[in-house]
Amino acid sequence: MQIILSKSQFKPKALYYLREVEKKKIRLIITHQGKPVAQIIPFTKDQEDLLKVLKGSVIEFKDPTKPVAEESWESLA
Repeated sequence: MQIILSKSQFKPKALYYLREVEKKKIRLIITHQGKPVAQIIPFTKDQEDLLKVLKGSVIEFKDPTKPVAEESWESLA
């Protein structure tokens, strides 16, 4: 579940909305002129929850074992 509201709606009741995010574990999206500008999500220490955000974000994965910037290392010369 999520709540979408404008900055002007959020500002006077910021503490109320932050408590709602914490209690109900909901997502809060703040908009400016109808466009999303910020997102507030419940805090979690669970690493798997944090990684869920990245799921599906890798567009291309060619050679994961190849060193990065191989030509930059003097020891390889």
